[in-house]
Amino acid sequence: MLSRPTSFVVAGAAGAATLTAASAPSPLYPVYQRLWDLSAFTLTVVFAVYVAALLVALLTVGSLSDRVGRRPVASASLVLLALGMVLFSVAGGVGGLLTARVVQGFAVGAATGTVTAMIMDSAPSPRTGSVVSSAVPALGIAIGAVLAGGLVEFAPLPRQLVFWVLAVAYVALAGLVWLVPDRDRSGASSREPVWRSLLPSVGLPSATRPVFLALVPSICATWALSGLYLSLGSSIVGTVLGVRSHFLVGLVLGVFFLAGLGGTVVSASLPVRVRGWFGHGALVVGVLITVVALPRGSTPLYVVGSVVAGVGFGAAFRSAVNALGEAAPSAERGQVFATMYVVSYVAFSVPALAAGLAVARFWLEPTAVAYGALDVALVLVAMIIGAVRTHRDDHGDARRPSAVKR
Repeated sequence: MLSRPTSFVVAGAAGAATLTAASAPSPLYPVYQRLWDLSAFTLTVVFAVYVAALLVALLTVGSLSDRVGRRPVASASLVLLALGMVLFSVAGGVGGLLTARVVQGFAVGAATGTVTAMIMDSAPSPRTGSVVSSAVPALGIAIGAVLAGGLVEFAPLPRQLVFWVLAVAYVALAGLVWLVPDRDRSGASSREPVWRSLLPSVGLPSATRPVFLALVPSICATWALSGLYLSLGSSIVGTVLGVRSHFLVGLVLGVFFLAGLGGTVVSASLPVRVRGWFGHGALVVGVLITVVALPRGSTPLYVVGSVVAGVGFGAAFRSAVNALGEAAPSAERGQVFATMYVVSYVAFSVPALAAGLAVARFWLEPTAVAYGALDVALVLVAMIIGAVRTHRDDHGDARRPSAVKR
């Protein structure tokens, strides 16, 4: 068995690698589009089935590791993810892409909660575990986009090599994860049958509902924007901005998520009351810059906007996670965060699917501009709700001393 520090590194690497698969196909979408004459809507369908399969796994096998252990679920998920990569490498059309995406989505959904729990179990402290578990997804997505873009542009076998590399990495990680010591589950109920762990379980305790509902616009705005980058982002960069290098396309997509990682770190050092304003403000400014860049065809300006928007994405989402963590009863946090991720992934896929439909009628640039405008509107709603909540909390705090005096 591995030592605790080594286990923490392995769990973190597995967490990042799991999300690497999410963005790896994105730089290849223009290649598939030209090779098989695919429409923008077809590309967003390929993207959406991944999220659908991920949600099914998240709602069913997501909590299975609490019963049978982290190692078997994490290892099996990584092996299944390797199979998904092999299916990508042999795909010969839309049917092959859809099959690969479904397998990949289910594997990522099964691994997400398990690997996150493994990171927390092996972390040297709860704070370190929280920071790493919230940072590795953005890091993994950025690595996937840049790695895929680089291999497609400069290496042989552009449609296969990246998936072969990832398949080998996932098999190796599956073996390493098996060496991570499992936490003691002797206190868990053993009388309840395992199949009950597969029943979908989402919901919100009554005390958490007002906070959660107030955060929905912010959660939807951040995840809808990331969904646009991973579904139509490569087409926007390649078609609207005229970037022909697959490596540069992957790099532009990657900087958004790398900036999200930076936003997460910066947000942690800010006062609690400032985090939401910082994240939402950066999100609005960044999206507006990208919207201005598209009609001008300015790639540098688009990259600047992506960096600013990425910082806002990371900071705003971390602020939402912190608020929910504080509002949720400790015994029900798992269920609260499962519900949050269901909303997040719906926002991740449904608007992107609608954008794919809109592209067929209005073309890519107007659709991207309208998408950005709607995202800004959502962020502004989130900012207004946040201001109202802050004002209400301040007045509630001001009234409490007088209530005590009476």
